Amino acid sequence: MRNKKYPYYENPQIRDLKDLLAVKAEAHPEKSAFVYPVEGGEMNKDYIDLYNDVNALGTWMYGRKLQGKHIAIIGENSYEWIVTFFACINGGNVAVAIDKGLPENEIAELLKKGDCNVVMVSGACKNKIKKKSGRRIYCMDDFEAYLEEGRGLLRKGKTEFRKYNVQQDKTAAILFTSGTSGFSKGVELTNRNIAFEINNTCKLFRLEGNVLAVLPFHHAFGLIVGIMMVLYHGQTVFINKSLKQVKNNMEEFEPQTMFLVPLFVEFFHRQIWAEIRKRGKEKAFRTLMKSTNMMRKVGIDVRKLTYDSIRKVFGGKLEYIISGGAPLDPMYVEEFRAWGIEILNGYGTTECSPCTAVNRPFHHLDGSVGQLVPGIDARVTDEGEVVFRGDLVMKGYYKDPEATDQVLIDGWYHTGDLGHITEDGFLCLTGRKKNLIILSNGENISPEELEMDFARDDAVLEVLVYDEQSKIVAEIYPDEEHLGDQMYFDALKDKINKGRPLYKQVVRVKLRNEEFIKNASMKIVRHKNIFPAQADEKKSEK
Repeated sequence: MRNKKYPYYENPQIRDLKDLLAVKAEAHPEKSAFVYPVEGGEMNKDYIDLYNDVNALGTWMYGRKLQGKHIAIIGENSYEWIVTFFACINGGNVAVAIDKGLPENEIAELLKKGDCNVVMVSGACKNKIKKKSGRRIYCMDDFEAYLEEGRGLLRKGKTEFRKYNVQQDKTAAILFTSGTSGFSKGVELTNRNIAFEINNTCKLFRLEGNVLAVLPFHHAFGLIVGIMMVLYHGQTVFINKSLKQVKNNMEEFEPQTMFLVPLFVEFFHRQIWAEIRKRGKEKAFRTLMKSTNMMRKVGIDVRKLTYDSIRKVFGGKLEYIISGGAPLDPMYVEEFRAWGIEILNGYGTTECSPCTAVNRPFHHLDGSVGQLVPGIDARVTDEGEVVFRGDLVMKGYYKDPEATDQVLIDGWYHTGDLGHITEDGFLCLTGRKKNLIILSNGENISPEELEMDFARDDAVLEVLVYDEQSKIVAEIYPDEEHLGDQMYFDALKDKINKGRPLYKQVVRVKLRNEEFIKNASMKIVRHKNIFPAQADEKKSEK
């Protein structure tokens, strides 16, 4: 099918997440909802199993007087995590998702910030939770015992949880932001927010195969897009338990679609080209790619056969990668497309539940972050900032009215991102408002543009561009082969500067020997990587 506008997909609508589970259990009772590794093999949970397990755990919660509580969920990606989340929000509790990778003191701070009365924690993370008077802690290692107790209560006629009427505008979940600008804020999402997001985003893309879930469930992209939308389409999720097992999981499960952040895309791309260069085939392979691209333009598509060895890296059946969470260079989209894998770049924010735009399989604009989700209002302010309004926008930041008022103005959520919207409804981003480098001559520069140019070089694993004493600096974490190779990166700087106006040229390259600090979305946290060093310089000056 040619790349052109086509109608939205028509799907049955859900009222809330309780409705989602009930509808899918009735429609596909014996279809696998989740598959995940266990000792000695793998576990398969059908849609009816998922529905019954959520009801059993929710009934257990009610039996333990866990009603109207803020329940923290802390642990690695697991079926138990998902069931706990659904049981919380489908019974009127508030699910507070917390990153298991945070240090103990930060977890303690988020538990306090989220007013968590109860903690559901995996056995591997239990030692991170300090016992506190009045806070109840339950371990997911005892999950089966909780389910059995809940089933027993159901047999005795305890059906209060099953009969609970979900309040659409009550806070259902608190997901902490993991932005690049600073301190975590608790985003309050409702069933109305999440149901609207699922109903409307799924009009742009129809999932027709299995999904391998690798993104963290405590993050909105990994949870709402990577799990709930898959369930909405009635497909099967294979839960990856360890990033070390991603390659094996892809080969075993043969996913049709994966939801990834750019870091994964860049890693896979780097590994593929490294293998091609190792065999001395780079020039021949690029010639082959040009040839098959030309053939495709005249209607001859031989990609599946020609690039079978590359496709086998992903299990052999991968058709789509939905990429979000950070900017992605269009070069990756073009090269993966040449190999027969379409990357659909999208954009969102936790505060918008999270997806606001995504490219479609047969209507995409390279360099954009996709078509706007139908049903939302979007515009660009006079300052160039992208803002949104609609049922997908959060209630606010939990117990932080000042921060809420800064981003929610007259019903519009101000993203802090700069961009424009095309006539066809594609959203194009140019940078972050707060990241702009404003030079003494009044020129404004988006560091993201310069970072993308450096990142295209295989020797650059990570890069940050920033202003240092009115001079543009690029700080680079190189690959192992180029550690400390200042001459190589100075030459790269000169190459990138060529043809650019003087004010837009990088003056200096700094090299580092360790990765930048990143957040849960694997985005570099600018304030932690730049400002501390500058603060140290100011202290030394004093």
